[in-house]
Amino acid sequence: MSGSVLGTTKILGVIGFPVSHSLSPIMHNAAIAAMGLDYVYVPLPIAVNDLPAAIAGLKAIQSVQGFNLTIPHKVEVISLLDEVLPIAKSVGAVNTVKRIGDRWVGTNTDVAGFLEPLKQLNYDWTERPAVVLGSGGAAKAVVAACLKLGCPVIHVVGRDPKKMKKFHGVMTSQLQDYNLRVHPWTSIPHLLEVAGIIINATPIGMSNDPNTPISEVEMELLPSHAIAYDLIYTPRPTKFLQIAAARGLKAINGLEMLINQGAIGLEWWLEQPVPIEIMRQAL
Repeated sequence: MSGSVLGTTKILGVIGFPVSHSLSPIMHNAAIAAMGLDYVYVPLPIAVNDLPAAIAGLKAIQSVQGFNLTIPHKVEVISLLDEVLPIAKSVGAVNTVKRIGDRWVGTNTDVAGFLEPLKQLNYDWTERPAVVLGSGGAAKAVVAACLKLGCPVIHVVGRDPKKMKKFHGVMTSQLQDYNLRVHPWTSIPHLLEVAGIIINATPIGMSNDPNTPISEVEMELLPSHAIAYDLIYTPRPTKFLQIAAARGLKAINGLEMLINQGAIGLEWWLEQPVPIEIMRQAL
């Protein structure tokens, strides 16, 4: 933001529930200030049942140029948009929406954001099965990303059998020619023994939640070359990553994914390059 919020100021934001923990306003406003633009990025706490009214209401506010979506809205928002770009259709989740004319257009920058820190590693991903914890919108982006990496098989673990069946059906219809398997939560110990990378795509361990999706005992089952990746970035590190680091595993927190997906989205909104290093420094 270049200075004061004025009548001319254009608005961007992040919709979630809860959303008070989000660091997106910090990094986006740092970039906006550095670019000297008359924009502001704000958190927008919106409950699940209020999402349809909120999306319609934001369209009526002409200064609102776009918004991000976080838990629990990435899937539910799709039916409320005027257009969904192919990458978001293939994933089945939207995390970034832009006003184009009088229409809301949605895309997904999570896939590219998730991949960025992994692309810097010199690994043969065809030898690294993936284990994904969770079956929400973030998990869908992770599955698509693991497919791009070339993981030989992708195991998705969840607690709700009906939700897992639906997840499998949706993903196999949208992303062809890959080996996706869904499992109940009780399968985790068996899957950890073969995992090359394990990703927490659940909200377990977020903010003040002291829990972890994987216990210390279970973490011992992972091969020594495995990577632990937590999409959560508050707290940093999460208990999940603390246990992984104590086990001697490479641990990646969600901050790099947040920065990279955010920069991609901000460039789409503003239609010009953005200072990603300033966004990183701000965080």
